[in-house]
Amino acid sequence: MDIITILLIAIGLSFDTFAVSVSTGLIIKHIKFWQAIKVAFVLGFLQAVMPLFGWFAGNQISSLIGNFDHWIAFILLAILGIKMIIESFKPDEQKNNFNPLKFTVLIGMGIATSIDALVVGISFAFLQTNIWLAITIIGGVTFLVAMLGMLFGKNVGSRFGKRIEILGGIILIIIGLKILLSHII
Repeated sequence: MDIITILLIAIGLSFDTFAVSVSTGLIIKHIKFWQAIKVAFVLGFLQAVMPLFGWFAGNQISSLIGNFDHWIAFILLAILGIKMIIESFKPDEQKNNFNPLKFTVLIGMGIATSIDALVVGISFAFLQTNIWLAITIIGGVTFLVAMLGMLFGKNVGSRFGKRIEILGGIILIIIGLKILLSHII
């Protein structure tokens, strides 16, 4: 898998992190720089670690499904994209009922926003992707997106949150389609 595709996957995966970070910026209007670094680091770290776990799991079964792994990658990415689009339409009632700076809440947000990265990691194993390059890019992009999301939430508000999640879902579906077509054609 080329670096541009990995970068696009990282961007697609980071849209839910962006939405959570915007919410964090909305909730904690006077968030300090070091608090934002802590939030972004935890979100980026978990987003990077989950594909590694998925990659290990995928490597265990990749030899069994080598002839149709591109279909599995497409289906997984399409399901994740559709899930992101559907999630974007759900109400955000719990947004003001938690403190995103509390460690347990932060870990929960990080795991919730990185479950899809676990599935992507399985796809990476099937596609024989350089996992170390992939997790470095995913973690770095997620960190930057989280920082930008908190700044955005602090300054602009929640007008674009749903649209961002929809765009992330569409990007994942397109990447899945690209993987499928590159193996079929």
